[in-house]
Formats: sequence, C-alpha cells, structure tokens
Amino acid sequence: MSLAGKTAVITGSNSGIGLGVAYELARAGADVVINSFTDRSEDHALAEQIAREHGVKARYIKADMSVGEECRALVETTGTCDILVNNAGIQHVAPIELFPAAKWDAIIAVNLSSAFHTTAAALPLMRAKGWGRIVNIASAHGLTASPYKSAYIAAKHGIVGLTKTVALEAAGQGITANAVCPGYVLTPLIESQIPDQMKTHGMDRETVIREVMLARQPSKQFATIEQIGGTVAFLCSAAADQITGTTISVDGGWTAL
Repeated sequence: MSLAGKTAVITGSNSGIGLGVAYELARAGADVVINSFTDRSEDHALAEQIAREHGVKARYIKADMSVGEECRALVETTGTCDILVNNAGIQHVAPIELFPAAKWDAIIAVNLSSAFHTTAAALPLMRAKGWGRIVNIASAHGLTASPYKSAYIAAKHGIVGLTKTVALEAAGQGITANAVCPGYVLTPLIESQIPDQMKTHGMDRETVIREVMLARQPSKQFATIEQIGGTVAFLCSAAADQITGTTISVDGGWTAL
C-alpha cells in the first residue's frame, strides 16, 4: 500500500490517536499536516520528526477547531488535501441537568462542527483531482450511549450521520467518506487516568483495567494507537475504493453486545 504523492490533513493530531494516524499515513508515504490549537516549538518538532523518520513532507499548522473559520483556513493554508482525517475532540462528563451550556457548545463545535467546516473546504480540492478520502474518527459512542456524556454522544452520533451524507454527495467522484469507531484506546490521556482509578477502586493495574475501564469492552484489551492508524490507512488504500458511508468499529466487541 502506497500513499506517495498524497497529502493528509489530520485535525487534533499533536498527541494520541491523531498523532498515531499521522505516523501511519506517513509510513505509507503520504505527506502530512498535523494540527492543534497550540503553537509550541514541540508541536513543530513533531512534524519535523515525522518527516525525518519517514522521508515525507510534514508540517504543523495551528488552528482552533472550535472556530469554523480556522477549521476552513487549516485546509486552505495547506493548499491541497487528498486525505482528511477529522480527529479533534474534547470531553466533559456530567448529568444533563448539570451539564454546563458552554461545555455543550464547545464539545459540539470541536467534535462535530469542525468536521463540517474542514469537509466543506476539502471537498472542492478532492473533486478537482477526482480522488479523496475523508475519515472521521467517531467512537463506539457514535453507535451506542452511556450516561453523563450527552454532548460527546450527540456529537459522535452526528459525525456518523455526517459521514453518510458526505459519502452520498461524493459518490461516483472517486471520493469516499467513512467513520472509524474506536472503543477505549490506550492513549497517553487514558494511561494517565489508570493510577487514579487504581486508588479509587483499591485495585491493581490489571484488575482496574479489566473490571472498571474495559467493563464494556468484551476483549478486555485496549485498542492501540497503531491499530486505529492502520485502520485509517486501510480506508485510504485502493482496497477500500468501494467502502464508503459506513462505520468500522475498533472496539473489542463493545457494540456487538
């Protein structure tokens, strides 16, 4: 599988799943643009490292995914976009009656509206080339629900619906749109939560992972960043030319329950 000559824009990609996707696409030969809302030397150093390790072009572009104009500007500044991976996301947990309205607005903006804006900017570029891949990082929570996560779940369900709509609008034009729905993925953020969970539940590491954190994930194993990145790379390959408008679950059987 080679993505040489393609340019991929990955939102929310200076850490975690987004950075893993950037590495896997670069490994397949794509030039990559990584993104977040900060503008630190270490952000740019990540792009330099990707370029150095994989012999591709890589750059970091600051853009706040809660602001529609900046979402569109990210794609426009890149100048070309063969592959768009909408990964940016934030979370807040609270009962609906206590859920801060500002948190709701922020989560919908970053997790859902940003994908609308970047897609609207990228589609004309893809149509001009007759080829494109849009991969939206949804979640098992785009297919099912849990209490206290109303904004996140609403946004991820919305991402699944947006994916299907884009797929239909772009059908027959060499452009596909799909959503990847991970369960729990062992990112640095999740790793940092394990000690607190061990203390709260009085359990050792393996028990708290199996019985608490992965209680709804039948495999009792985290998905890895590399597995999510590999799934995205597959969806960008020629083998996936006729896969569009669908969801691919990487959730250890969560949504099979």
